[in-house]
Amino acid sequence: MNTDSVLLFDGICNLCNRSVKFVSKRDKKKIIFYASLQSDCGKQLLEQYGLTATMPDSLVWIEQGKAYIKSTAVLKLSRHLTAAWPIVYWFIIIPRPIRDAVYNWVSANRYHWFGKLDTCMMPDAALQKRFLS
Repeated sequence: MNTDSVLLFDGICNLCNRSVKFVSKRDKKKIIFYASLQSDCGKQLLEQYGLTATMPDSLVWIEQGKAYIKSTAVLKLSRHLTAAWPIVYWFIIIPRPIRDAVYNWVSANRYHWFGKLDTCMMPDAALQKRFLS
């Protein structure tokens, strides 16, 4: 299993699913792999990185043997996208408690604002190749 660059996401969250599609279109090098938090692989990675006790509920970014959560995950992930998206990483200079407060607010409201699915999304054939199982 390739776990060099993995995005774990909430598979029933519409915002998270849209984020996966957004990221996959901007990952021109095709280095990012995906797994839902609800999948066996996602659960295994959470356990491997010691995140089962805090069980993230939206995104986890795994890169070079380290796992990042909340705003740090989003910012570190942005460095791997095309166009101007790597500029987003500059927000890392904002203190983490402030960044995470914004992240937590969006995360807490994402089902209300964007809805959720009854089951995890089914990726199209091209994206399926980059899903870990």
